[in-house]
Amino acid sequence: MKLKFLCLMLGILSGWGASAQTYQSEIGLQADNDSFLGKGFDRYYTNGIFLNYRTALTSKDTSKIKNKILGFDIGQKIYNPQTGRIGSPAFVDRPFAGYLYGAVNLNLLYANESNLKLTAQVGVIGPGALGEEIQTSIHDWFGFYELKGWEYQVHDGAQLNLWAEYNKLLIRKSFVDLTLATHAALGNGFTGANAGLMLRAGRLNPLYNSVSTQSTVSRSAYSTSNPYELFAYYKPMANYIAYDATIQGSLFNKKTYPDQVLLTRMPWVFNSQIGGALAMGHWVVDLSVIVRTKDVKEMRRSEQWGSVAVNYRF
Repeated sequence: MKLKFLCLMLGILSGWGASAQTYQSEIGLQADNDSFLGKGFDRYYTNGIFLNYRTALTSKDTSKIKNKILGFDIGQKIYNPQTGRIGSPAFVDRPFAGYLYGAVNLNLLYANESNLKLTAQVGVIGPGALGEEIQTSIHDWFGFYELKGWEYQVHDGAQLNLWAEYNKLLIRKSFVDLTLATHAALGNGFTGANAGLMLRAGRLNPLYNSVSTQSTVSRSAYSTSNPYELFAYYKPMANYIAYDATIQGSLFNKKTYPDQVLLTRMPWVFNSQIGGALAMGHWVVDLSVIVRTKDVKEMRRSEQWGSVAVNYRF
């Protein structure tokens, strides 16, 4: 049913007029929420909101680097236990936490259909991340239940996190391809690595000009690129979590907070993402569903959420 919904939405969007025009910049918004799945969940990774701006840079050696993109992001993630209404710390099976950050990234996309994306994030975990305030506003706007339990949230401080993402095309046959996907993080908020595969099927562009690698803007026109891109994808990943401040608290701040509830990270986490993407004319749309195993030992259930991303190119 979820896949049928994604295909229907992308099929409707594909009715827009296609254009072979090259766009050099884009601005976009992504929203993650477990309520998108319509199951009444409000647990664990419960809400994420991200604003991004990307602009293509000129590449002098196009025989090697086909595309080069500079990006800026502002984002917030909110976590709560099995529900946002907790009457006792004994029921906290995933810490209340907010993470607010700003980021800059450089995406280098090569002619052999590999890419290296480097990101630096500066942010805050704790009350300064405004997790309680934003979640309270959302519940007030939509008439949801009254929140209780944020006094147990993770208290931390300033964050500096570095990220590196590498993808490489393994094989392509007609309308289907398979890509290696890897990612690593190092910082006082998040440290770890993951690896997996992405299987795509549909009307595909090369990875240096694709939704899959956030590279739908460029300074050059590619004769090998389709005027639009429309595909479904499946992306399973294995994740090693060395450190997560939203679960374990501060790496350096040794100040104690009497009400703070910290728990035990799971070192290995597995997730699967299934979705569909469209890039046509000015618009880029990516819809997906993510299912993830427990990332906290005390969690009573696994988690899942929906993600909607819309970008406007110009």
